[in-house]
Amino acid sequence: MAKYQMIPTNREEMRQRGWDELDFLFITGDAYVDHPSFAHAIITRVLESRGFRVGIVAQPDWKNPDSIALMGKPSLGVLVSAGNLDSMLSNYTAAKKKRKKDRYSPGGEGGKRPDRATIVYCNMARKLWKDVPIIIGGIEASLRRFVHYDYWSDKLRKPILMDSKADLLVWGMGEKTIVQIAQKLQKGIPITEIRDVRGTCYIFKDLKDIESFVEIPSWEEIQHDKKAFARAYLLTEPELDPLTGRPIVQRVGDRYLVQNPPQFPLSEEELDEIYELPYTRKAHPSYDPLGGVPALEEVQFSITAHRGCFGSCSFCALSAHQGRIIQKRSDTSILKEAELLTRMEGFKGYIHDVGGPTANFHERACKIQDKGSSCKNRQCTWPSCCQKLRKSNDNYMKLLRKVRSIPGVKKVFVRSGIRYDYIMAENNRSFLEELCEHHVSGQLKVAPEHVSARVLNLMRKPPKEVFLKFKKLYEEVNSSLGKKQFLVPYLISSHPGSTLEDAIELAEFLRDIRYHPEQVQDFIPTPGTLSTCMYYSEINPYTGEKIFVAKTAKEKAMQRALLQWRNPKNYNIVKEALLKAGRRDLIGRGKKCLIREDTRDEEKHKKGPTKHKTNPKNKNLDGKKRKKKR
Repeated sequence: MAKYQMIPTNREEMRQRGWDELDFLFITGDAYVDHPSFAHAIITRVLESRGFRVGIVAQPDWKNPDSIALMGKPSLGVLVSAGNLDSMLSNYTAAKKKRKKDRYSPGGEGGKRPDRATIVYCNMARKLWKDVPIIIGGIEASLRRFVHYDYWSDKLRKPILMDSKADLLVWGMGEKTIVQIAQKLQKGIPITEIRDVRGTCYIFKDLKDIESFVEIPSWEEIQHDKKAFARAYLLTEPELDPLTGRPIVQRVGDRYLVQNPPQFPLSEEELDEIYELPYTRKAHPSYDPLGGVPALEEVQFSITAHRGCFGSCSFCALSAHQGRIIQKRSDTSILKEAELLTRMEGFKGYIHDVGGPTANFHERACKIQDKGSSCKNRQCTWPSCCQKLRKSNDNYMKLLRKVRSIPGVKKVFVRSGIRYDYIMAENNRSFLEELCEHHVSGQLKVAPEHVSARVLNLMRKPPKEVFLKFKKLYEEVNSSLGKKQFLVPYLISSHPGSTLEDAIELAEFLRDIRYHPEQVQDFIPTPGTLSTCMYYSEINPYTGEKIFVAKTAKEKAMQRALLQWRNPKNYNIVKEALLKAGRRDLIGRGKKCLIREDTRDEEKHKKGPTKHKTNPKNKNLDGKKRKKKR
């Protein structure tokens, strides 16, 4: 494998390239990993390929503004991103407890990035260089671009462009957008005059120069009316289409947040070019003594085959951030990367993934998407698969065959998620047979998320009957192959609309299929999603219907515990939940019961399993020393 230089992170690395000044400084909340699964690596490499001099400051000391000045003042601008995750999600759990680990930091150590990192880094840059343009991007900036609900403070916040005092915001996938901005700045166009680039947001005092826009409820309206918050989401979602989307404006005080229409999707050639840039595919060597960066281990031998997702799950930000339109790489480019992986140090013959947000959404959904557009008032897979949807996994499977036939490749796994409803819609078991035979590593993870019809409808997920049919087919296929491979369903507790009765329905379902989840994801209201809109407003914005939302710690704990009712630690809270719901029939010794009524059993559950003291001197009960077995 050819040796490539990393993007400079200090003066010495600049000197090695013969640079005395940067065009752009990229500040990121992640450790610097030069791999195309990390946004900072892609953006800096893309700018580098266009001739711009770029440096990276990763996880600076936010208490010391000078920590971002290691390479001097950049001539064209400062680019700021919180990292691959929203910084609040990275720093806190669903219970709002501080996380001790951060897989995007050296050694997995937590606390390396500040809360609301985008705002903090912008303040640092503005304090040092008042006249340098500041451009924010990444998922934190992208999903907080309008007035949004912040779960961790439990209140509304203004658009992040206003709180950060940055000059421009890049939303969505930013490669094409940032190059257009950079070229304008290079020509001497002031940042305050860059108003026509797709995929950007800016602040303006009036609307006289903006044509055919959609105005959503203002900061002032939303603060006093939760229905206005729901209406804002309802007006925003249809404008995410690249061909038909219009500018969106939102008034905040005496100014307006203006969102330009989405950037056009990347062509196959453009995406190939991005993923074939000279990434070293390593973490910066300064992290080696600290144990490297854990997030790299998960993706180092994985391949991104496409972007975008037409699944549109309510709780997922991928459709809003990457778009509904599938943008895929050519097979030639993917195979070239697979061959590169076989020559890398540490490669043992296993490619961990070939996929994207949803692995088997590898082709554009229909002829409408072929034209670079998507339906405004129709989802591709919900409430059922659209009649115009291409229901075929053939091209994806052909790609997997090509990858696994490369010399040096022992196995190709698919770990980025499979949509089982799409497989069932195809009505052809051959894809699943080949998947199970060659690309499953003992267990296949799928995401039914829930079983309650009411909750699934709000999640935009298929009915439980589809999951049950898939489960049966999966078991039949593995049996015919002579394999013992398991199905692992992902589940979400306390999603908006989920009542205690719905949680009990899910618990009974898990009992009946004899599945006992070790992990359950508590719903976390991340900014910008439909589910978060429902969580805050307690309204379904599409129907105006009032919905129940579990918001107290006790309500959430009950729903979570019900999904793990076999865990002895959950006995008391499960019993409390069942009694509250009037489901005493599930307490006792019957086959359908979740927990027992026996008072002695209850006391045992309270205490948890008995802990036996170890005997440090290795003695028998009579005090004599045991003989070692040979």
